[in-house]
Amino acid sequence: MKSIAIITARGGSKRIPRKNIKPFLGRPILEYSIEAALAADMFHEVMVSTDDEEIANAAKRAGAKVPFLRSEKTANDFATTADVVDEVLNVYGGMGMHFDRACCLYPTAPFVTAKAIRTAMLLLDEEQADCVIPVVKFSFPPQRGVVIEDGRIVPKWKECMNMRSQDLEPLYHDCGQFYCLNVASFQKQKAIWMENVVPFVQDEMTVQDIDTPEDWEIAEMKYRILYGENGGRQR
Repeated sequence: MKSIAIITARGGSKRIPRKNIKPFLGRPILEYSIEAALAADMFHEVMVSTDDEEIANAAKRAGAKVPFLRSEKTANDFATTADVVDEVLNVYGGMGMHFDRACCLYPTAPFVTAKAIRTAMLLLDEEQADCVIPVVKFSFPPQRGVVIEDGRIVPKWKECMNMRSQDLEPLYHDCGQFYCLNVASFQKQKAIWMENVVPFVQDEMTVQDIDTPEDWEIAEMKYRILYGENGGRQR
């Protein structure tokens, strides 16, 4: 079985300019995803999908391949992750290279390790899943969330407000780190969230959305706590 790692790194970040190659504890953040994918030793090809020459050069220096740049269609603000993965698989197919499994990694996921990728890829096969998605449990029960109406706080689900936390069903959310895909299923369903999705539960300490400068600072603090000031992590 042949596998490909696809790291999606568009150049047009708005909230954090040049986000995908911004230094994270001294290294372009993109390097962390490339390093984890290469160290996983699960892939025949580790590539970066980008529309940006500077990102492409940074990816190549880190050891990834960039055999082509994204099309305009998949480089705009409305292209989905599924659109990007589909384009990559189709272009490789046109070059005579076909894959059975794929792992789509985001470029701003410094907490992803080679071990996590290996475990998730093995889970994809063991469970005969369409997709394996890392998820994390909400730290506070969303069922007890509130909304603001006319300047006042009101419960979104009033019936849940007096329930004990342990009596509420645990809810999880996508970590926004990577997706392991059965390529045949993906090419049929053209989606990341497919019919047969298996969870890969993560610890909250190893998960951090990085959408704002404040998120970036929190991520760096978490990383230092986990791996020390030098950022050395176990593969």
